Amino acid sequence: MKNWSTHKAIKNFVLHLHPLKIDARATAYNRTFGLGGIAALLTTILFVTGLLLKFEYIPSAGKAYDSILSLKNDIIFGSLLRNIHYWSAMLLVVVTFLHLIRVFYSQSIFYERRKNWLYGLLLMFLVVSSNFTGYLLPWDQLSFWAVTIMTNLLEYIPFIGETLAKLIRDGDSVGEPTLLRFYHFHTGLLPLLMVFAVTMHFWLVRKAGGIALPKIEKPKKVNTHPHLTYREAYIALIVIAVILLFSIFVDAPLLDKAKPTVSPNPSRAPWYFMGFQELLMHVHPVFGSFVIPVAVTAFFIAIPFIKYPELNTGVWFHSLKGKKITIWSALFSALFTFAFILSNDMIFKFGDRLASWPKIISTGCLPTLLYIIPVGAFLWYLKKKKTANRIELVITITTIILSAYITMMLTGIFLRGEGMQLIFLHA
Repeated sequence: MKNWSTHKAIKNFVLHLHPLKIDARATAYNRTFGLGGIAALLTTILFVTGLLLKFEYIPSAGKAYDSILSLKNDIIFGSLLRNIHYWSAMLLVVVTFLHLIRVFYSQSIFYERRKNWLYGLLLMFLVVSSNFTGYLLPWDQLSFWAVTIMTNLLEYIPFIGETLAKLIRDGDSVGEPTLLRFYHFHTGLLPLLMVFAVTMHFWLVRKAGGIALPKIEKPKKVNTHPHLTYREAYIALIVIAVILLFSIFVDAPLLDKAKPTVSPNPSRAPWYFMGFQELLMHVHPVFGSFVIPVAVTAFFIAIPFIKYPELNTGVWFHSLKGKKITIWSALFSALFTFAFILSNDMIFKFGDRLASWPKIISTGCLPTLLYIIPVGAFLWYLKKKKTANRIELVITITTIILSAYITMMLTGIFLRGEGMQLIFLHA
């Protein structure tokens, strides 16, 4: 009788996250790919493993690295625990990003879902911030110099940059106060904010009636349990198994203990920030660390609030034409961005050729305009020749931004060698 009561309580809790009955189309795996549920699962895994890691970790510049070594070498399953935590965190960044763009491309951010889009952007920021603060905690060469690079970039933000960088680092450079501050952010403030944002996110999804679907006259309804809950359980088990197996065979990276006076060559930002690092090699720091990121963020926030003559909620890419435009835009952006990187490295070199010009113009305004003008011509072509409507143009702009960042990120990760030179040009 007790087992039946426990089963009923669990069932009621699960069903509280969903309506009792849902549209049968919502159970199709290719509708959401389970990304939201996977992100929630990974967050839970990170909370549990993070709490266990706190028993061994010492947030001190003199002892942090040694506590990681002790965890790896002296604690039974300690290395596995750290691996699970690390790879779950890396996967969470990828899954959260994919979930965000899935919601956008399936046109699920309009009308009553606008507020949830903003919470989604907030969650993306919190996930990246949590990863970034946790990145420093091993206190090895990899983490120390990655955080040094990113916090130094903040100093280029006009008016508040230096103050903001000092506030985050708790000093003029990365040191023990930075480690302690990042530790408290990573294990205290950010998890609390994530719990709040995730709770609001799920509540707003439930309030909106579940995932967005194309409107039809008589949708077929099915019971949430077992049609949806069993599928969620299968996906959860698969994700847990994959993370466990990967963590058994692949260790989380750990280099030598941090040496503030010895910089590795090349010094790299965390992989998810490599796009920013690559961007800063081609434009003035004020543009790379402030103007462009702020403009992109403002655009993403504004997307669901723009007035559109027509919307197809729940329809991927808005239309078949929108799907084709998305593919063209992704290819155009990737090829054009890579060509821009090559030409800037090999030909233009604005800072050298226009050394007498103010840097804000020669390495800021000029390269930015040389990128924006062809993109504008591409948008004009789609509007005039392909009769793209407003939402399809917004999809195009979003795709160009995402594809450009991914291209810069991959270039920074795989094609930059010593001195951050392109490896095939300086072999």
